[in-house]
Amino acid sequence: MNRSAPPGSSEGCHPESVLIPLVYSAIFLVGTVGNSLVLAVLLRNGKINNTTNLFILNLGVADLCFILFCVPFQATIYVLDSWVFGPFVCKAVHFFIYLTMYASSFTLATVSLDRYLAIRYPLRSRELRTPRNALTAIGLIWGLSIIFSGPYLSYYQELQMANVTVCLPGWQDSQRKAMDLCTFVFSYIIPVLILSLTYARTIRYLWKAVDPIEDMSESKKAKRKVTRMIIIVAILFCLCWLPHHLVILYFWFGNFSLNHFTYALRILSHVISYANSCVNPIVYALVSKHFRKGFKKIFNCLLHKKVANKVHAVQATNTGVSTLEVGSTEVTQVSEAHARPSSCCQISAQQWGEPEQLRLGQKAPNSFITFNVT
Repeated sequence: MNRSAPPGSSEGCHPESVLIPLVYSAIFLVGTVGNSLVLAVLLRNGKINNTTNLFILNLGVADLCFILFCVPFQATIYVLDSWVFGPFVCKAVHFFIYLTMYASSFTLATVSLDRYLAIRYPLRSRELRTPRNALTAIGLIWGLSIIFSGPYLSYYQELQMANVTVCLPGWQDSQRKAMDLCTFVFSYIIPVLILSLTYARTIRYLWKAVDPIEDMSESKKAKRKVTRMIIIVAILFCLCWLPHHLVILYFWFGNFSLNHFTYALRILSHVISYANSCVNPIVYALVSKHFRKGFKKIFNCLLHKKVANKVHAVQATNTGVSTLEVGSTEVTQVSEAHARPSSCCQISAQQWGEPEQLRLGQKAPNSFITFNVT
């Protein structure tokens, strides 16, 4: 993929060569740390025992995959003058971009249906909303994502343009147009319609079935909080991906000339779409007190281990313990740690284990599709 600077720009002055990699670095850092924390919080008790947790975990995996496998390579586009990673990486990076985008959008659509069933039919849906069925749905989500993103393994190719190696779409314009329209419909329009319909009905039922003035049960309060958080995540996904799709449509159906304005527009749509892969953990931390507690416990656990290691190293130095003896002591301490796990590293199973009194919140995706003008 090429930077495709607008005509008339100075070859020696590219502010985006510095600014955009810095922005991508921030996205990489926040996305990696945030999504890793989400996965750590969800997996801390050793199992995921309800459907919403599994779907949130799947979103975190999709976003983390995009952050790790796509963002670093995309950041180099604005630093290097040519594509240096070879044809395989050219295809693989863009395949992962579309794969994680589809996985995020399909997961959000599925979790919206899960939330609707949990709130509208809490008893009758229990047999359907099981961890096994959720895992089956996740497998189906990734299977469909692979099918829809598979063509992009041949869509992008390493090409030679003016003695410069670039990674660009190699299909004919008619084929590219059909592919881009299909991607827009299946990855955005259909999921957004499902999200809008299910959450509209869910919100309507919540406000009509329960008098806001009267006290609600703890279970209904928890469901309402979880639903609110997942709705926020879904809205952010739709908003972050909208600029990208609008630019694509403008390119195919509008008067898309290659100039400074459209160049800046494409960069902005790229950054917003990429940022979607790191906003979910921030939403969880702001909306869910139990996620905040989980994050805090993980940080306290890491800090506790770091302090303990420093104290042990100082003690070993002061007492003149040999290296072999220090190693033996560390092994003993590890064994004791397994026998008596520290409370700071544990998250209560009761906190996460109740299927209906869920206190969690929910990729999308993120992730982003690169758009090129040849």
